[in-house]
Amino acid sequence: MSKNLQLTLAVGDYEITRPLIDGRVKADGIDLTVVSKMDSTTRHWRFLRNQDFDVAEISCSSYMASRDKGMPFAAIPVFPHRRFRHGFIFINTKKGITKPTDLIGKKIGVKQYQASAILWMRGFLESEYGVPHRSIDWYSELDESVAFVPPPGLKLTKLPNERGVEEMLAKGELDALLHPDLIQPMLDKDPNVGRLFPDYKSEEKAFYKRTGIFPIMHAVGIKQEIVDKYPWVPINLFHAFNEAKDMGMKRMENPRVAPLAWYREAWEEQEEALGPDPFEYGMTEKNEHQLNLLAKYSFEQGISSKQHSLDELFLKVDQGRKRGHVFRV
Repeated sequence: MSKNLQLTLAVGDYEITRPLIDGRVKADGIDLTVVSKMDSTTRHWRFLRNQDFDVAEISCSSYMASRDKGMPFAAIPVFPHRRFRHGFIFINTKKGITKPTDLIGKKIGVKQYQASAILWMRGFLESEYGVPHRSIDWYSELDESVAFVPPPGLKLTKLPNERGVEEMLAKGELDALLHPDLIQPMLDKDPNVGRLFPDYKSEEKAFYKRTGIFPIMHAVGIKQEIVDKYPWVPINLFHAFNEAKDMGMKRMENPRVAPLAWYREAWEEQEEALGPDPFEYGMTEKNEHQLNLLAKYSFEQGISSKQHSLDELFLKVDQGRKRGHVFRV
């Protein structure tokens, strides 16, 4: 019988996590039971509300909210999901919205107010484009992953269960929508729905050039009881996630893995724009910069009661200066 620690891990099925899912990468001293057949919002809810898993990929924003409330979770600086978000601001094309400041005073839907994608979008709309988040009438579809009371001055309406923000946008009941995913009216080519930034890729590249931010969406959370009882677990998990990411990125360099005609050219374009490891883990200078900004947005937008420091939010995973890079028996 294995003497390894048995833990459950809930994580998305991505190239950079798949080696952990299929067992090609093992966390030292840990046997992982991996569950991946659920969408992100379900996974976040089940971890933060139900504590169904020992370790889970979770929304950075909801995790910050959980720490703010003193809930029993910690996190390691592993970021399995990042995404630029300018292309996920959708508008009703009949409302005369042609530039970001046209959103001021409008009715805007969100899947949930607390989602990391939405936190980032509200943050850069305010800081980069002059659209104060408190100037908007917000309409939210889902319950929040962490219970949330809107602060004074925030106009936020929870929609009844039978209403959906995507349909409301297409019908003109909402003027715009911030959403983590590509919405169905866009897939259906509904003429009533478009993007605030039609050339969103150029906008995102310019944003990265200005800020150096490739927005972090998710981190990896661990139940605090696991950390307290087995303080070696966070470091070992961190290294396993890193190994899986390196393996996944190496595989993705090969243009044969994807049925796309210009796949290799897209890979090279990404490398030129973002560098060789845009999904870097750990508290690097770039990661610290954007996580501090995300914590600032969380406080400014009423999700956290203060701007938490990264030392409060993330566990240390370093093994000492110059240690762990070369393995010697």
